[in-house]
Amino acid sequence: MICPYIINISVLLGGIISWGIMWPLIKTKEGDWYDKGLGEGNLHGIQGYRVFIAIALILGDGLYNFIKVLTHTLWGLYHQIREKQRENVLPVADQDSPSNSHLSYDDQRRTQLFLKDQIPTWFAISGYVAIAAISTATLPHIFPELKWYYIIVIYLIAPTLAFCNAYGCGLTDWSLASTYGKLAIFTIGAWAGSSNGGVLAGLAACGVMMNIVSTASDLMQDFKTGYLTLASPRSMFVSQIIGTTMGCIISPCVFWIFYKAFPDLGRSTSEYPAPYAIIYRNMAILGVQGFGHLPKNCLLLCYIFFAAAVAINLIKDFLGKRGRFIPLPMAMAIPFYIGPYFAIDMCVGSLILYVWERINKAKADAFAPAVASGLICGDGIWTLPASILALAGVKPPICMKFLSRAANARVDTLLGN
Repeated sequence: MICPYIINISVLLGGIISWGIMWPLIKTKEGDWYDKGLGEGNLHGIQGYRVFIAIALILGDGLYNFIKVLTHTLWGLYHQIREKQRENVLPVADQDSPSNSHLSYDDQRRTQLFLKDQIPTWFAISGYVAIAAISTATLPHIFPELKWYYIIVIYLIAPTLAFCNAYGCGLTDWSLASTYGKLAIFTIGAWAGSSNGGVLAGLAACGVMMNIVSTASDLMQDFKTGYLTLASPRSMFVSQIIGTTMGCIISPCVFWIFYKAFPDLGRSTSEYPAPYAIIYRNMAILGVQGFGHLPKNCLLLCYIFFAAAVAINLIKDFLGKRGRFIPLPMAMAIPFYIGPYFAIDMCVGSLILYVWERINKAKADAFAPAVASGLICGDGIWTLPASILALAGVKPPICMKFLSRAANARVDTLLGN
């Protein structure tokens, strides 16, 4: 109900293309394209097609949007430098912001209050150097494959990428932190090599890069909110520190509860499959081992879907407003791996919203976000008592499962015997 219709339709379309058409056809090639009896979870079998075709779609969409946002960013910077319009000058700490008579009184007041309580540049630089030093000293002990010089290289490159992500997110409302994380996976993983734990090194480097780059765009969005609401930048920054400190304690505890309550946590058959974790792991494997371990014709299909993702984005941008009916490759890629089951849920939400808008559009526009938030909150809150019940060994009295006709026939035969 929160996601736009095109997102939910894209997810449903991706589920139909993959699980409705492609995977049944590829399964008929068992014994030809890949060996028989490998099982559903083997990357040399059907699972390899599921994972790497999804990765190809994600990389194609991510690379296109990365180039698009980077182009917008460089173009915006070029115009600011060339035209030197005062209303476009970014406020910089420790520098006086030029007064602009063209700004409204409200904007002038906001700028004055925002720059009055700014964070000193020396404090920002010192904090970044201190965090880099702490990370360089501690992370190799947590992940021995992630050498200290990998971390130094990441921290030297990250400020430039963080600025591009923050500025580009401001221009396009699109954070590309995951794309920068994938860049770290492939570069650090290939640098380390398979014999030196390149998979773990790439994944750990991805975590470091994404934290730096995503924090930059998130903090800039919060500062923009503070600018509009006349909040103090220092108070907002202190609040961020307090929230981050709390997260360092609360998040591991929540993970521990899930980890103890659900033994199959993260697996494809789990209630919480963590699909992106497996996708990123296989990206790291691909970056370290290359394409040689992929099953037959998998690489060709990856090329086709990578090119299709780029082509779909090009057509969508070329058509402008008329391209709003074209599906999004990133949304289509998600059910390729984790299955189409949640696409039904999302489309049911869209159907409810559509009917609601037809009956009373004003109420739907006003209350649909609140209803959707209530559904999300209720479902999220239930996970805590569900985890506690699982830890206590409580099992549900009834188990319900839907099977295909062939599987149901086998079950009937087994029960009959």
